[in-house]
Amino acid sequence: MMRNVVLALGLLLGASVAHSTEHLRIATEGAYPPFNFIDENGTLKGFDVDIAKALCKQLNADCTYQTVEWSKIIEGLESDEYDLIVASMAYTKERAARVEFSAPYYRSHSVLIGDAEKFTDSSPEALAGARIAAAEGTIQADYATQAYKQSVPVLAKDQPSAQKLLEEKKADLLIGDAIELLSFMETPTGSAYGYVGDPISSEFLQSSAHITARKGNSLLIARVNDALKQIKLDGTYDKINDHYFPFSIY
Repeated sequence: MMRNVVLALGLLLGASVAHSTEHLRIATEGAYPPFNFIDENGTLKGFDVDIAKALCKQLNADCTYQTVEWSKIIEGLESDEYDLIVASMAYTKERAARVEFSAPYYRSHSVLIGDAEKFTDSSPEALAGARIAAAEGTIQADYATQAYKQSVPVLAKDQPSAQKLLEEKKADLLIGDAIELLSFMETPTGSAYGYVGDPISSEFLQSSAHITARKGNSLLIARVNDALKQIKLDGTYDKINDHYFPFSIY
């Protein structure tokens, strides 16, 4: 009889452990290649996605993934529609008032691209009257509006749409993340453009990307930070980096 009781308790404890696996809901944009995008087969892919999967494995969590329009992505986090955003989000004071930020998981700079023969200087004076495309809701869009007051900002819903404005000559220049734009410039269409001036040096434009959780969920962010350290130490991060880029972006 005692043996049966012990066995039953063992089964109950086993079931409890099985059900204790953490479930995390991950959101990304899905329109920011090569960091997050939908491929021709409708599959969500990209550097952000692979980093999220590596973190979930490290956290021993069962994760699901969804794409959310950039302009609504923080709102969805605040509404508890998902637990983490892994979408190349830069730090700003305004965002920090609404969400918790992880340690950086990659670094980059912002640049302008366009006809490098026509535009050789990226100063606000040199670009007076020029139409500058950017993805709305990004720090680059805010910077273009504030720093290039003599230029004409042309905002699109996301980065591919902003690139389209440049391709269709509805904009003269495009501002964005250097790594993301490098990927675009390696395409047949993007190869027609070059960098205009040097990478933008401004405290306003943060050069690091972070994972975010709901405001107050510092415990989850602390665990994400620990997982980031582990995938750096065990080589997982470098393997993902090398799959997408010919240089380290950490």
